[in-house]
Amino acid sequence: MPRDQLGLFDTPPERRQVRLCIVLVGVLALPAMLVLPVRDAPLGQVSAFIPTVDAFIFLADVITAALLCAQAAVFRSRALAILAAGYVFSAALLIPHALTFPGAFAPDGLLGAGVNTTGWIANFRRLSFPIAIVLYVWFRRSNTPHGEIELPPVGIFPILLLAAGLAAAMTLLATLGHDLLPSFYANRSHLAVSYTTRVETVNLAVFAAATILLYRARTSVLDMWLLVALSGWLIQSLLIMTLSARFTAGWYALYAIAVSCHLTVMIALIAESNRLYARLALSTAARNRDRDARLMTMDAVAAAISHEVGQPLTAVILNARGGLNSLTSDPPKRDQAIESLQAALDSGHRTFEVMKSARASFAPGAGKTGEVSLNDLVRATVASLHRELADGKVLLQTELDENLPAVLADGVQVQRVIVNLITNAIESLGATRGRHRRLTVRTAVADSRHVLLEVSDSGLGIADEDMTRIFEAFFTTKPAGTGLGLSLSRTIVEEHGGRLWVSRNEGHGATFHLQLPLSHHVTAVQ
Repeated sequence: MPRDQLGLFDTPPERRQVRLCIVLVGVLALPAMLVLPVRDAPLGQVSAFIPTVDAFIFLADVITAALLCAQAAVFRSRALAILAAGYVFSAALLIPHALTFPGAFAPDGLLGAGVNTTGWIANFRRLSFPIAIVLYVWFRRSNTPHGEIELPPVGIFPILLLAAGLAAAMTLLATLGHDLLPSFYANRSHLAVSYTTRVETVNLAVFAAATILLYRARTSVLDMWLLVALSGWLIQSLLIMTLSARFTAGWYALYAIAVSCHLTVMIALIAESNRLYARLALSTAARNRDRDARLMTMDAVAAAISHEVGQPLTAVILNARGGLNSLTSDPPKRDQAIESLQAALDSGHRTFEVMKSARASFAPGAGKTGEVSLNDLVRATVASLHRELADGKVLLQTELDENLPAVLADGVQVQRVIVNLITNAIESLGATRGRHRRLTVRTAVADSRHVLLEVSDSGLGIADEDMTRIFEAFFTTKPAGTGLGLSLSRTIVEEHGGRLWVSRNEGHGATFHLQLPLSHHVTAVQ
């Protein structure tokens, strides 16, 4: 598709638009048919009529030319520039047409006009439109197959200047060369019918040829509206062939149709340009939203990695500090130091596993899954967090179902969830005063398809207004929290086909429920 056919210029007309164009052609033909029986009825001369009508058409042509020039400059299209030049030529001739019309500004017109000056200027204007259409189609066809840029923006101005120069030349021919041209009018009102019929027959053939050429080459919405305008000009030619004088019902109807033809293309261009602008604005807004979403996702990823890696790194630091304190005490506590350093080493391994899991999350393909014992994950997690439990003076109780079936899961990711739940419970218990700090971890068979893990604490619990938001990203009840731990945990659980929810305990604290499908059920689903 050529580059001059974008938006309004490359959008194939929809059936609704085609129907609308057909209706408009009928609307343009209706006044001609209605006025035909009374076309020669004299209505008298209205001096302001021609200047008013020409002003309307001039405004419509200038706006249309400006819109086409803007599109030609953007898409660097010689075809659109030629079409714009046709409208500039038409608008430029409207000025001498109004000035030379007899009775508008002077009895015989200004600029040294003769009886036929206005008629020839009007004929030049009418012929310019089909010629511009033919050139528009020809230059559009001459575009390269892939629509490469072919006309620099500065090339539009000479084309428009040439159109204005031709309009000036036609004006000089119709005024100074008045006697060289055949006569349209016997006097200021009555037509030379035989000659007018011959001229309009030629005009009709030119309009018909341009209409057929454009119809066969139509590819866009713009082409459909230009066909409507051409149809209007054809109707005008047919009506002119039946007229014998000015200031009759048919003559006034002729100019009403002319105004409609020019306004049709202008309104279509404005409407389609506004539609395209709206599409562009919506596309830009959507692109900005996508960019903001990507930035937010990057922030979330960075915060998530910081959150997940921060927990085991903190354990490494605490265990290493504990080992150092044991070695520097007097006397050195060798066994405690070895225990602390071993715990630091375990936390370091867990940090590495978390980082490897995070990297795998962004790699193509599914994560590494297999049959995992939820009880083993609980025991490994409790062992890695024993120092945090001890420092927080938390009494841990495990109630594990030894007959618990295995689940099909990514063990590292599920352990991250368990670590997050237990760590949150420890932090909640750390804020309590005056009562025992109890933490219970239970596993059980929920039903024939699922196993259940519960982490229950006697901490501060969750406020009523926070219960529905606790799993939202970036929502946190902790002063230094990121608000991503529970959100990521729920995402991991749901990706495994499970559920994660929270309930309030009867006394103090809260219980988080983690439900995962059995390995055989997951396999069947997948």
